[in-house]
Amino acid sequence: MIFLRILTVLGALILGAAVAAEPLAKDLFGAQKAASRQKPAGFGSYSRGCAAGSVQLPETGPTWQAMRLSRNRNWGHPEAIDFVQDLSRFAAGQRGWSGLYIGDISQPRGGPMLSGHRSHQIGLDIDIWMLPANNLRLSRQARENISSISLRRANGAYVNDNWTAAHHAILREAAQDRRVARIFVFPGAKVRMCNDEKGNRAYLRKIRPWWGHHYHFHVRLNCPRGSRGCVDQSPPPKGDGCAEAQQWVNNILNPPPPDPNAPAPKKRREYVLADLPNQCVSVLRSN
Repeated sequence: MIFLRILTVLGALILGAAVAAEPLAKDLFGAQKAASRQKPAGFGSYSRGCAAGSVQLPETGPTWQAMRLSRNRNWGHPEAIDFVQDLSRFAAGQRGWSGLYIGDISQPRGGPMLSGHRSHQIGLDIDIWMLPANNLRLSRQARENISSISLRRANGAYVNDNWTAAHHAILREAAQDRRVARIFVFPGAKVRMCNDEKGNRAYLRKIRPWWGHHYHFHVRLNCPRGSRGCVDQSPPPKGDGCAEAQQWVNNILNPPPPDPNAPAPKKRREYVLADLPNQCVSVLRSN
C-alpha cells in the first residue's frame, strides 16, 4: 500500500513537471506576427481560445485610428472589423467626434495575450476609447503616448464631467447592433444611461456593469452564424439590468462587510496549448 502511494505521488510530480515544462500558450500566440491562412473562425471561448484567418484593422481609416500599434492587437474576425467601421461612422456624426480610437481587439491568431486581458482571444472583443477621436492624423509615436480619459467619479459610482450625450449615443448605437452580445462599462455609466434614457430601453440589457472600463468600453460580439467551435457567452439576464447596476453603485458607496466564509481567491493558472481547443494547434502551424 505504501509503495503504491509512493508511485502515485511520483507520478503526479512527473506529470506536473511535464506540464510545467510546456511553453505557455501566451508565449506561442504572442510571438505570431500575422494571421493564419485559414477561413476566418474563432475557436473556443472569449477567454480560452484562438482565432483563424483574422483580418487586420487598418491603422488609420476615414473614421477611426488603431491605438498602441506596437502591441499588434488590431486583428479580429471580419465581423469585428466591419463592426468597428460601422460604429466609427456613426461616432463621426456626433458633436466633437471625428470617429473612434480603437484599443485592443486580438492578436493576429488570437489566443492568450502576453499581458493584460484574459479575454480578447477569438477576435470578437473590441476595446473602444472614451476619448473623443477629434484628430485622426495621429502619428504612430503619438498613438503610443496619448492616453484616453476616465469618465468615472467616486470609484465608478458616478460619471464625471467628461461624460457627454455623445458617449450615451455611441454606446446605445453599439448595443442596438444585432452582432453585439454585450458591452462592459463601469457601473456609474450604466446607471446614468438608465436614468437618462427616455426611449426604447431594450438595448440596456446588453450594457453590463463591470470593474474598470472607465477609460474604454468593451464590446463583445456574438459568435458569427455558422461558426462551429465558437462558444457564445450565456445571454444577459432578462430585463434592462438597471436595478443590478444600481446595486453595484450602492455597494461602491457603502461596501458590504467582508464575508468571513468566502474562499480564498485562487491564483490564475497560465494556459498551455493543451488547454485550448484542438483547432488551435493548426492555427499556430498554418503559414
